[in-house]
Amino acid sequence: MTTFDERERAFENKFQHDQDLLFRIRARRDRLAGLWAAGLLGLTGGEADAYARQIIDADIAATGPHDVRDRLAADLHARGVDISDHRVEKELALLLDVARQQVHAE
Repeated sequence: MTTFDERERAFENKFQHDQDLLFRIRARRDRLAGLWAAGLLGLTGGEADAYARQIIDADIAATGPHDVRDRLAADLHARGVDISDHRVEKELALLLDVARQQVHAE
C-alpha cells in the first residue's frame, strides 16, 4: 500500500468517525429537546420518553435544517403553549452544546 493510499484511508476513517459523532450528538440533542418540550406539554415518565423518541425519529426521517424546530413549535402551539419559534430555536442551540459535552464525556 502506498503512502497516498494510507493517507486516503486515514481521511476516510476520520470522515466516518466525524459523521458518527455528529449523528450521536444530534440524536442526543433531539432527545433532550423532546424531554424539554414534553415538560412544557405536561408529559411525564413514559409519555415523555415516547415523545422524545418521536422527536428523534422525526429528525431522522426529515432532511431539512429546521425539521425539529418546526415539529416542536407545532406541537407546543397545538397544545396552547405560548412560545415563539425563536425561543425553540434558542433552546435547541443550547441543548446542542449540552449534547456535544455529554457525548464527548462518554
